[in-house]
Amino acid sequence: QVPLVESGGGLVQAGGSLRLSCAASGRTFSSYAIGWSRQAPGKEREIVAAISWSGGRTYYADSVKGRATISRDNAKNTVYLQMNSLKPEDTAVYYCALARSSLRVWAVDDYAGWGQGTQVTVSS
Repeated sequence: QVPLVESGGGLVQAGGSLRLSCAASGRTFSSYAIGWSRQAPGKEREIVAAISWSGGRTYYADSVKGRATISRDNAKNTVYLQMNSLKPEDTAVYYCALARSSLRVWAVDDYAGWGQGTQVTVSS
């Protein structure tokens, strides 16, 4: 299991932007699809974005579509989630993990090895 470390969260005003990073060690990183999820207090964790191993396919939840861009740099073993036009409802802890299969990316159980997360707080 490749350990993942999220970073880049913080406090931002509504309308602002953040770029989250998901870094991994190990040579197997580039073989996996990677997903980002988030969990707000009192709410279930939801998948917000995913990217195929090559970066050629990306997937977005309706809640972030048009405001988020997921990308990866396999040479750096890093996946990014650029979030723009942030809203207070985007406030959550954001996590990344490896997908168990490139064909299934929309359920939390489709992933293994969620990191510790990075807090994103959007003030109104």
